[in-house]
Amino acid sequence: MGRADARRAQARESRQAAKKGGIRRFFTWRKLLGTFFGIVLLGMGAFLALYLYVPVPAPNAMAERQSNVYQYSDGTVLARSNNGVNRQIVDLAQVPKQVQQTFVAAENKTFYKDDGVDFKGTTRALFNTLSGKGKQGGSTITQQYVKNYYLTQDPTVSRKLRELVISLKVDQQQSKEQILAGYINTAYYGRGASGIQAAAQAYYGIDAEDLNVSQGAYLASVLQAPSQYDWSTATDTSKRLVEERWAYTLRNMVEMGWLEESERARQKFPEPQKPKPAQGMEGQTGYLVEAVNKELDKQGISAEDREAGGWTFTLTVDKKHQRQLEKSVKKELESQLDREGNKTDATVQAGATSVDPKTGKVLALYGGEDYVKHYVSNATRQDYQPASTFKPLVLAAALENEAKTQNGSLIGLNTVYDGTSKRPVVGSDTPFNPQNEDDRSYGPISVQKAMNSSVNSVFAQMIVDVTPAATKKTALAVGVPDKEFPERPAVSLGTMNASTWDMAGVYATLDNHGRKVTPHILQSAEHRARTVKPEAPKQQQVISRASADTVTSSLTGVVQSGSGRAASTSAYQAAGKTGTSEENKSAWFAGYTPELTTVVALFGEADGGRRQVSLTGTANSGRANGGGFPARIWADYTLGALGGGSDATFDLQDVERGEVPAPPTPSVAPSQEPTPSEKPTPSDTPSRTPSEKPTETPPSPSLPPTSSPPPVTPPTKTPTPELPPLPGEGDGQPGERPGGGGAQGE
Repeated sequence: MGRADARRAQARESRQAAKKGGIRRFFTWRKLLGTFFGIVLLGMGAFLALYLYVPVPAPNAMAERQSNVYQYSDGTVLARSNNGVNRQIVDLAQVPKQVQQTFVAAENKTFYKDDGVDFKGTTRALFNTLSGKGKQGGSTITQQYVKNYYLTQDPTVSRKLRELVISLKVDQQQSKEQILAGYINTAYYGRGASGIQAAAQAYYGIDAEDLNVSQGAYLASVLQAPSQYDWSTATDTSKRLVEERWAYTLRNMVEMGWLEESERARQKFPEPQKPKPAQGMEGQTGYLVEAVNKELDKQGISAEDREAGGWTFTLTVDKKHQRQLEKSVKKELESQLDREGNKTDATVQAGATSVDPKTGKVLALYGGEDYVKHYVSNATRQDYQPASTFKPLVLAAALENEAKTQNGSLIGLNTVYDGTSKRPVVGSDTPFNPQNEDDRSYGPISVQKAMNSSVNSVFAQMIVDVTPAATKKTALAVGVPDKEFPERPAVSLGTMNASTWDMAGVYATLDNHGRKVTPHILQSAEHRARTVKPEAPKQQQVISRASADTVTSSLTGVVQSGSGRAASTSAYQAAGKTGTSEENKSAWFAGYTPELTTVVALFGEADGGRRQVSLTGTANSGRANGGGFPARIWADYTLGALGGGSDATFDLQDVERGEVPAPPTPSVAPSQEPTPSEKPTPSDTPSRTPSEKPTETPPSPSLPPTSSPPPVTPPTKTPTPELPPLPGEGDGQPGERPGGGGAQGE
């Protein structure tokens, strides 16, 4: 038995030894090295064959750039951008030597010594392309020149391999000076400028021959990310990055002996001039093209891609709606302004955005008097406060959160609050006692009537009842941008920043029964080699239908018998809200019908947009509030856009009327001011926004927030007879409210 086991063990060891010997015979160092060198030789042979096979081609079509076409939704042409116009070839001798050197220092320090390629960088780019990471850096100046002049921007393996071969051949056939000249003349610098001459004009208003070393270093730096590094539109982060690249370029020049350290120390960052609109962008055209280009950037079609030409961009904008909006602004505002003879009129800027509430398609946009005269779009700017157009979102948040008043009553349209002017809010760690417009006190007043008359004290208390944090959450969900958006009671007056574009999306979401609507202006982008059809933003239920429809019900009251009566007509059913910001610096009307949502605003702007000023005195009409010019523009546009009217009605469901408790006994008569002994003692003033103008005082007891109101009847499309002015609305035209503004306004 033992001998048998030994024999079996010996046999097993023999088999294992034979197996190991076989593996070693197969994986010998000689065979491994032979295989490796065989693969290398095979690769070299393949590359040699590729080198012999691929010729240096003729310049590509980018040397003769095509126009891009921007067209309305019906296919009619809005504008053509001839990308070949803003390009002028200059000899290298016309470019100062140090400016030439900035491009080498920034992009390719070994340019004058290398063979035209960076094998390591190219290998990395090939790997990233194969792994789906898209375009990557790592190219030499020669390779970038070849890509721009002979090939395309496509991030494909075949294009990269051709670029490698052609770069080697070009480096042998052309001098470094020719290659550098070709590179700086074909590169895209942003602002529609291809080539250094166009770039010098676009950024500094001078010829290339007049550039200094600092300006050259900026242009060399901006090549890395033209859209991101354009100083006029760059974020703070992008400004920091381009300054760092500018400094990096100059340090490299010192290192390479092209710039003295003492001269480097004297250099200051050369901020470029503001961009000037291209020809053919007059009127509203430039604003529309700008809005499309911003959306194209988000869709992955960069400025560099667009500069290649050959694109057809179709907008969602309806030509008839666009013409009507322009006509309405001219009729209701511009025709009444004296921009040359009246200092206030000269500061007035109008903006508007109109969208389809079912799809979010932008149907019309008004960016300003003229894109050539006023470069900033008033439709998309976010540097003004939307004021009381935010109050409906305080109500929406109360409904969404089933919030209750301080005495425990569920908030709805019939819920009664204390409308006393300067009433301190109750239940807040941040004191706030806003003044109503004209310092009018209303006493016990229903939420519906408070919305109609835009009573500040009511919504200040309501946001405390809901909590500012919960209100902000609802506001962000429906589309208000998170810009200067504090979580304090004063935000009930709309003290954050927003654009008409933003608020059009917000009100369209209310119009769409609480399903999120995101405005968009690009319908499609077509090129012979590529077609992009943006996917429509997904619509999600961001607030309940009951909440959205209840807010809509309240806003029909604003139009029928409140501050928005200038927008009322029997030709259509409408809902809307007025707004006038601190010191009357902006005036808004945001409104909608079942088929159309539009937001119109006026802005007081001075010193080229660097300063916000009051609109009071516009067209010699006193206070330019939201119920005046904006509401009248809205009404005229909506009537025309709807073809003279519409029978469509709001399909409202589960409108929340709220609880009606027994009437309390007021501690202060509704129409009288508190006596001196009743006035709260001032406390330390907390940090606040400019709109928190009323003195903020600690909470003190006031009227209980609820009482029995008269029943609120849902408004219908039936014409409302002429009504006397509501308390606080003033005399004159419906919706016009002379007097103070800001936190004391709508």
